[in-house]
Parts: sequence; structure tokens; C-alpha cells
Amino acid sequence: MSTFVLVPGFWLGAWAWNGVTETLRAGGHTVHPLTPTGLADRVHLGGPQTDLGTHIDDIVNTIVYEDLGEVVLVGHSGAGGPVTGAADRIPERIRKIVYLDSGPLADGMSQLDLHPVEFRESVKAALADGWRHEPPAWERQEELGASTAGLDQRDKERIAARMTPQPYGTMTEPLRLGGAADKTPKALISCSFPLAQVRELIEQGNPMFAGLAGPEWELHELPTGHWPMFSRPGDTARLLGSL
Repeated sequence: MSTFVLVPGFWLGAWAWNGVTETLRAGGHTVHPLTPTGLADRVHLGGPQTDLGTHIDDIVNTIVYEDLGEVVLVGHSGAGGPVTGAADRIPERIRKIVYLDSGPLADGMSQLDLHPVEFRESVKAALADGWRHEPPAWERQEELGASTAGLDQRDKERIAARMTPQPYGTMTEPLRLGGAADKTPKALISCSFPLAQVRELIEQGNPMFAGLAGPEWELHELPTGHWPMFSRPGDTARLLGSL
């Protein structure tokens, strides 16, 4: 059996993993779903100082103070940066990094660096209180490539009601890596992109996918939208368990 630490993407908390957690635990796994600082049940702890480093600390401290080892560290969507940074800090405790419809940030890049200048400026202009990014409407999510396939209107309303604004610093602070986890086994679970398309992008040297060509990578597919923990929670858990 494995030990999982589950890190949600932007605007979400540990609650997002409920369906996945239940199935993994029923299979005998140890599971630690995590809420990053400033979100969900920890929304009251956020502030203008909350940044990428804060969320890396959240993951590292959970693993260290729970004294976890051989961890399968899972990051969904925007959690790709924090899980990459955490694994770089404590590689000796990480068995595998799993990117769930996500990917690793490169050294020196921020999450917003993945988007055009116009988008970055629109995010900054729309900040609440100067440091919080409100969850975009579902239509906007679709425009940005975050497919809502598998979610009906009731699902969307239920999820949106529990989303909380994302601390802006987690989107803008560049990730700094020392290379300690470069050879750590990694897995991609692609949900929004067919795996054939992912392989093609890797072969073409696309900057967002080229790094997935290394021998430490394994590639998997779970056809659904960008929110598999909601659209296919049982299948998500079973695929994670198989890793």
C-alpha cells in the first residue's frame, strides 16, 4: 500500500479530494489531502505575503511533521509548481510525483509565465484587495482550456460555492529549483488532452511538454475534463492506486 499526499489546484482545498480519498483509503492506502494556506478551511490564514513558497512549505511541513516517507505526491492543475518545489526540497521522502492534468514548472518560471501578457495583465487588474484572484466563471475556464467535460450544472454550482480566491503571489513567484528531484520518478495523468496529442507535443519539443520525454516519466490517460476528482473520482483513485 502507498502513502499519498494530494494537493489541489487553484481555488480548491482538501475538500476537493473527498471522493478520491474515500476510494484510496478503502483500498488500504494512507491519504493526506492538503489545503494550501489562504484557501478553503485555511482561507483565514492567507494574506498579501502568501506566495508559491508558502504553498511549498505547506507540503513540505505536512510530509515532515507527519513523518511520511515513500510519498506519492499528487498535484492537480496549478499545484504543479508547489509539488515540484516540495519534491526538490525533500527528495528523500518522495517515491513518485504525479501531475494530474498538470505539469512541472521549470526553474525560474511562475504559473502566470505560462500565459500571454494580456492575460497576466487582466488577472492583475481584477485582483480583489490587491492580492486575491477570484475563481473565473466556468465559461472563462473553458476559454482558458480547463475543460468542464463530465460536470453538469449541479456539479458546477456545488464546486463554485466552495471555491475561494487564489493568493496572487502563488501565481507570480518564480519557482527556484536545485535539481534534487530531477531523477525522481514522475507520472502524468492527462485528462484534457488525449495521450496521443501529448506524445506529439513532446516529440515536437513544445516547451510545456518537452520535459516529459525523460526516462523518469510515465504517461497515463484518464479521458474527462480538467476536474477529474469531481467528474471521475473513483476512476481517479483507482488509477492513482495503480501507480
